[in-house]
Amino acid sequence: MDTRPREDLRDKAYPPVTGIGRDEHVGMVREIFATIPGRYDFLNRLLSLRRDVAWRRFAVRKMRFFDTFRLLDVATGTADLAIDAALCHPDIRVTGIDFVREMLLPGRLKIAGRGLGERIRLLQADAMALPFADRSFDAVGIAFGIRNMPDRRGALREMRRVLVPGGRVFVLEMNFPRNRFSRWFFRLYLNRLLPAAAGFFSGNPAAYRYLSDSILHFPQPQAFLGMMEEAGFRDLKRHALTLGITCLYVGTRE
Repeated sequence: MDTRPREDLRDKAYPPVTGIGRDEHVGMVREIFATIPGRYDFLNRLLSLRRDVAWRRFAVRKMRFFDTFRLLDVATGTADLAIDAALCHPDIRVTGIDFVREMLLPGRLKIAGRGLGERIRLLQADAMALPFADRSFDAVGIAFGIRNMPDRRGALREMRRVLVPGGRVFVLEMNFPRNRFSRWFFRLYLNRLLPAAAGFFSGNPAAYRYLSDSILHFPQPQAFLGMMEEAGFRDLKRHALTLGITCLYVGTRE
């Protein structure tokens, strides 16, 4: 956990995601998420007007389990996707991984509070080197985490590796919409409203300026689908949610 005084974090600034090296990007993401777990869930609900809840529930309803009856939740954060999946599919077990240790504690508390400790386990691990054998999971999910990974193709290949044949990956991610009005509103939201709200409620408002920057520079849907195809996924599908500001991408391991 970052122990610097609150005023130091309020003066913090992060470089743009374009043009920084992989190691700097990884270190920046680690620092950002180590400073915000206490307010993470609250701000997610507030800043998305609770649409993040609906997006995750849409994703888990698309999941199917047929062999291992196991789900891997990559970049699990505070375990929202893991919990929603376990509640939606009572016959599965879920493993959630995140490389930021501080994000896992609130998740463990939520899992215990829901009585799901026997079905969900959380581990500190790196998405680029998943500590699981090949063909270990029927499904892999990642919600709003892939944009924080400098090597997205490498992360997708790792997710494919741990899927059984016929297993599917589910990627929830925000992107800049194409519709002219939606683009105008979303740009206003990302550049003005989100930083203002985060500055009021968060001890590290720069973390949410990074969030805006990472969304603005995430690949457009067709480009990301191409990336999934290059990583070895087939039968690709995209579901546009809430005027296209969020998409669910689904791919199958043959």
